[in-house]
Amino acid sequence: MTNQVFARRQYSRWLALLGLLVLAALGFWVWQRSPGARAQRPSPLPQDPRLQAYFNQNQAQSADYRDPYRQLERPGDDLEQQVIDAINSAQISIDVAVQELRLPRIAQALAARHQAGVPVRVIIENSYNRAWGDLTPAQVNQLEPRERDRYDEFAALADGDRNGQLTPQEIAQADALLILRQAGVPLLDDTADGSKGAGLMHHKFLIIDGTTVVTGSANLTLSGTHGDLLDLATRGNANNLLKILDVSLATLFTEEFNLMWGDGPGGQTNSRFGLGKPYRPARVLPVGNTPVTVQFSPSSPSQPWAQSTNGTIAQVLAGATRSVDLALFVFSDQAIANTLHTRAQAGVQVRVLIDPSFAFRDFSEGLDLLGVALARDCEFEIHNRPWTPPVTTVGVPALPLGDKLHHKFGIADGRLTVTGSHNWSAAANHNNDETLLIIDSPVVTAHFQREFERLYQQAALGVPERVQQKIQAQQASCPQLTTARSGPSLQPVNINTASPAELETLPGIGPTLAQRIVAARAQQPFISLDDLDQRVKGIGPSLRQQLEGRVAW
Repeated sequence: MTNQVFARRQYSRWLALLGLLVLAALGFWVWQRSPGARAQRPSPLPQDPRLQAYFNQNQAQSADYRDPYRQLERPGDDLEQQVIDAINSAQISIDVAVQELRLPRIAQALAARHQAGVPVRVIIENSYNRAWGDLTPAQVNQLEPRERDRYDEFAALADGDRNGQLTPQEIAQADALLILRQAGVPLLDDTADGSKGAGLMHHKFLIIDGTTVVTGSANLTLSGTHGDLLDLATRGNANNLLKILDVSLATLFTEEFNLMWGDGPGGQTNSRFGLGKPYRPARVLPVGNTPVTVQFSPSSPSQPWAQSTNGTIAQVLAGATRSVDLALFVFSDQAIANTLHTRAQAGVQVRVLIDPSFAFRDFSEGLDLLGVALARDCEFEIHNRPWTPPVTTVGVPALPLGDKLHHKFGIADGRLTVTGSHNWSAAANHNNDETLLIIDSPVVTAHFQREFERLYQQAALGVPERVQQKIQAQQASCPQLTTARSGPSLQPVNINTASPAELETLPGIGPTLAQRIVAARAQQPFISLDDLDQRVKGIGPSLRQQLEGRVAW
C-alpha cells in the first residue's frame, strides 16, 4: 500500500476541469427537469418479474438516479445499485465472475455479506487483478498512458478530502480489490490454471443463493456503469444488465463458475479456463414462460462452427423473416456477416450499430455490409465479402464524448434477443470465457428494441468521408487492389447442381475436393454443411466456417 502524493499542477488541472464540467452538468440537470424535456421521455416498459432488463442510458421517465460517485442527477438505470441489491439479498452464497471489478460500493457489499457468514467467491481477469493501492510511486510513473489515466481516476476517487494527498485509510476505502482482500474474500483469476491467461476471462455474471443470476454487458467499473469520474459529460459505456430468477439457469452458471474455480485460491492448478474447459452445447431452459438459451464460450476450432456460440448466433439470425437489429461493440465474424447477407437478399431489413472505435477498422464486418473494404499492408482479408448491393442502414451511434457502445445484443423479428458478454468475434468464440443468452420474449425484447431505437435515432449511417478517402488512398498506393472488391461471388453456390468449375470458385475447394463433392452427391444430394462434412473427406471445421452462407442446397 502506498501513500501517493499527487502533483500539484495535475491536481489544479483536475479542479479546473471539474469546475467547467459542474457548470455543464448543471445545465443538463436543469434541462432534463424542465416539463418539456420530461414530456419527451418515453413511459417505462413493463418488466417480466422473472427476467428483468436494465440499461444505464435508459431514457424512460422513471429511470432517474443520483450517480453516487459524482453526485450527478441523471437519467438511466443504476446498474451498480441493481448489483448491490442482489448482493444484499444473499443468504446462502454469492459467486462473482467479472472481467473487472473496481466499484468500491460493490466490493463493500460483498465484504459485508462475507463477514456476515455468506460464502463469497470472486473470479476476475488477470489483467485487472492488481490493486491500485499496491502500486509504488515508481510503478505509477511507469504505467502506460491508458492505465495511468485509470489510476488517476482512482486517485481522484480515493482523495476524499481533496487535499492532493492519499492516506492509507482513503486508499483502503476506495480500492475495490483491497476491500475484498482485507475482508478475506477469496479471489482468483485466469492464471489459476497454471497458465499466463491465454484468452480473456470476459464473463460478467453474479449468482445469488443458487437461484438468481445477474448478467449482461457491463463491467463493474465507473466507465461500465455511471461514467468517468473526471468527465461529468459521460454517462458510462452503453450497457445492459439482466436479473434472472430461475434455479435451473442459476445451476448452469454455477457449473461454469465451478469449472473456473477448481478448488479455489492456493490449491491445485485444477481451475479450467478458455479451451481447458469441455465443450458446452447450447441449452434451452424455460424461465417461467420464456425459453432462454444459454451457451458459454469458448469452443475449440476443431468443433463444428455451427455448434459454437457464433454458430448459435448465426442460427438465430438465419431464422429472421422481417428484421434484424444489432448494437455491437465489435462485429468481426465473417460467417455471421454472410448469414446476414443471405437474410438481406431474402428481404429482411438489417440495421447495425457498431462502436465508433471498431466500426471502420479493416476487420469490421460493418464495412462488408456497406459494400466497401479496407486493406492492411495492401491486402484484403482473405475471406472478405463486401455486399452487393450494399445497405445504408449501418453506422455508429451518437454517444456522450468518452462513452462507448459496449452492448453485444441483436434482435430478430422484434421477438428474439441475443445478448450477454459475448462480442461477435473469433476471439470471443474460440479463446475467451464468455456468456451468450438468447431470450424468446416480446416483453424482454421490447426493452432492447427501445434501446436500439434510441441509439439508432441519432446515429451517423453510411461510410464516413474519412473512410472513403482512406479507400481512395489505398487504391492509389496499392495497384493490386481493385475498386470492385475481388473475392468469391456473393451469390451462394448450389452444392448439388454446380459444375466442378463453379465449385472451385468456393474458398478452399480445389479440383480434388470438387470431384469428391460431385461423386458424393451422385449417390445422394447434400442437405447441410454437416452432411457435406461427414460425407466428403477434406472439408473439416476450418473449411466449413469459410463455406457458411456461401453454399445452398
